[in-house]
Amino acid sequence: MTVRNQWRRDGVDDPGRVPGARANALRHAASGMVVLASVVATVVLHVRHPDALVTLLPGADMRDLHVDFDTFWHSAVALVGGADIYETPAKLTNLNPPLLTLLLVPFAGLDALTAYRVFAVGTLLVVVAAVVAVARELRLTRPVTALVVLAVLASSPLHGTLVLGQIYPLLLAGLVAGWIAERRGRPVLAAVLYGFTVALKPSLAPLLLLPAVQRRWRPFRAGIAGAAGATLLGVLAAGPSSAFTWLRIAVSEPVPDTVDNASLPGLAVRFGVPSLLGALLGAAVLVGTLVWMGRHRDRIDPAGTAPWAVLAAGLLFSPIAWHNYLMLLWPGVLLLVTLGLGGVAAAALAVAVVPVSWNAEWTGDSIAADVARSLYFVVLLGYWLALMWTASRPRTSARPAAPAG
Repeated sequence: MTVRNQWRRDGVDDPGRVPGARANALRHAASGMVVLASVVATVVLHVRHPDALVTLLPGADMRDLHVDFDTFWHSAVALVGGADIYETPAKLTNLNPPLLTLLLVPFAGLDALTAYRVFAVGTLLVVVAAVVAVARELRLTRPVTALVVLAVLASSPLHGTLVLGQIYPLLLAGLVAGWIAERRGRPVLAAVLYGFTVALKPSLAPLLLLPAVQRRWRPFRAGIAGAAGATLLGVLAAGPSSAFTWLRIAVSEPVPDTVDNASLPGLAVRFGVPSLLGALLGAAVLVGTLVWMGRHRDRIDPAGTAPWAVLAAGLLFSPIAWHNYLMLLWPGVLLLVTLGLGGVAAAALAVAVVPVSWNAEWTGDSIAADVARSLYFVVLLGYWLALMWTASRPRTSARPAAPAG
């Protein structure tokens, strides 16, 4: 019996497939271990720290609990009253451009607590709708979609976002809308939607460079124009001085030394290294990501994991990349399922379920504690690696037909 016949008798058409099969088995085993470890850690942490983030949602303390939305609400009230949107009684400084304040003007007519609760319910629905929209676009089965929604509802980034009253669900909606437009063969519309989202959170701006490195100049110009137009709209509403005030705040804000900051500059500060070194490493990651995609532009699908990989690289470079930003990358994680990497996707969603009480377990000033408190950076780095690894893979599912008109 020949060697090839032996392979066929064992059910293998080509011996070259064996290394791939072994790698696949190892990948599934590693993913299973990550999922199991995440679930065990979550259960243990909830037992040891029953005051989890989700239990804080009903609280009425706007100044110290729902502090981000309190900041946005005060700016909206100031805009309606013709005052400076960056000089308010809020505890925190508003780090967002004027466009966000303009969008939140309808909440200025409510008291702060009522406005927060309406906003929290609305953003929760937005997250679920965005995740379901991505699942439907990818034609995931109903059981898989249900498991994904449950994982999202149990995730720490969602809980933190809702408690603080952050705007990441709005950003997620804009990114998903742009990505779906790209998949439906409307790249210019996709770029405009991305541009509007970047105008709300400029740290996402590297996403607008993906069409440039792929030499898709019409979408590139549309994205820049969309971001500029939306930004100008906010500036006109708040007054020209608001633009200069926001720029001054954005430039002068130091890299925060907190465990929630998952970026490379945040990691550098955590270990007592100048944040500039972290920024240089982050710039190398971002530039390397874009250069690699430019060199392989013929194999990079702008409706695949490529835009999410660029977003992850941008977050690694950003001075501030809170753990809650992770939800912006979940559509890219779901794409892994369609590429035959369901185990990797499950592990990526599972690590996001680990509650922030993880950091309470690591106290003191030591290298070991700093390493343990860098979990969020490791998670973000893992997301970037997984998304980069699959950025040049061909799409395995058919693109849905474009709607009439």
